[in-house]
Formats: sequence, structure tokens, C-alpha cells
Amino acid sequence: MKVLIVLTSHDALGNTGRKTGFWLEELAAPYYAFQDAGATITLASPNGGQPPLDPKSNEPDFQTDLTRRFEADAAATAQLANTVRLDSVSQADFDTVFYPGGHGPLWDLAEDSRSIALIESFIAAEKPVALVCHAPGVLRHVKAANGKPLVQGRKVTGFTNSEEAGVGLTDVVPFLVEDTLKALGGDYSKGPDWGSYVVSDGLLITGQNPASSAETAAVLLKRLAAK
Repeated sequence: MKVLIVLTSHDALGNTGRKTGFWLEELAAPYYAFQDAGATITLASPNGGQPPLDPKSNEPDFQTDLTRRFEADAAATAQLANTVRLDSVSQADFDTVFYPGGHGPLWDLAEDSRSIALIESFIAAEKPVALVCHAPGVLRHVKAANGKPLVQGRKVTGFTNSEEAGVGLTDVVPFLVEDTLKALGGDYSKGPDWGSYVVSDGLLITGQNPASSAETAAVLLKRLAAK
């Protein structure tokens, strides 16, 4: 089993002067779910190399056993420091793709033509695509084979408006994930703020927030096992 994980290369939190990037738990939890299942993992990002870590995700309140495992894992941190460029990967080489969130993807991956084409190619090849937290926002320009938005009529979830308000970034982000998925015709649902909530609709698997990362990966692995 070969898994591609796509991370953001964007590190600026709007015009706040603060840093953003990917959320550590949303990488670490799936990374070990896949590794422990025997998968070969490739990490990619638009710019390649070391993707920016949202510094807040590494604060004590947000650390978990899996984030600590990742940070102590020399092989994992070396792999993270050397992500491959997104334009060098092909859907044909992987069984699935997983997108961790963090706020960074709202700025780069959501608008990245290579990412958009990559997701479309996985769906066309009938390979599952999973995204968690803010990452479902990268689907905003992704189209289905019929030319309509991929999420139209599909069950989806993602970071809620109330969770965004809870972190005080409603007026900073370029768009709100919940509003965007609904506007595209997605059948959006959500669980309680900050609790694990995952929705699966055919090849598309989405998780609501950081706490949903491990469950999103588990649902993806079950989907792969059922193929």
C-alpha cells in the first residue's frame, strides 16, 4: 500500500504577521496509522523540502502521544524535512492521497492547479481521497468528471464556522471551510466542536478538526482494505 500525504508550503497567517502552516497532529496521527498498517508513505508539498509547521500546533496544549512520537522519530522528521515537490508526483504511483489541514492549505493548496488536478485524477482512477480539518477547503475548485464541483451532492465535513470563531480567525482566513462546502452544494454536516467527526461518501472521506485525524485515517484504511 502506497500513501501520498500532501502538505502546505504556506506559512503566513494572512496579514497578521503570525506564522501558520500544517497542523502537527493532523500529520502525525495519520502518518502512524498508515505506517503501522505497513504502508509506504510519501510526503509532498508545493515547494518541496521542509513544509512550515503551525507553531501553535506544537504548543503543550495541542501535543499528543503521536505528535511526541513523530518529533522523536528521526526517520519521520528527516522525511518531513525533504518532502518531494507536488509537481513531481503522479496518482499512478499511489493507492490513495491524504491531506492534513492547518490554515496554510487555504492559501496555497486550495488554489494550486497541481493539487486540484491530482485530486481529480485520484477520483477518476477510483482511488479514495481523504482530507481533515481545513484541508476539505482545498476541494473548492476540484471538479467531478461531469464538470460540477466534486463535493456537490456528496456528504462532507470540515472545520466549522464556530471552530474558526473559537480560534479567532474568522476574519483572517481567505474563506470559511463550512460556508464554502455548503456553497458548492456539499451535503455538509458536523459534530460537536473539537470532537472527532468523520464523513465518508464513496471515494471521498473528510474529517472535521484535529481530533478527527486518527479516525479519518482509520476510515481511509478500511476503505482501502475493502477494495
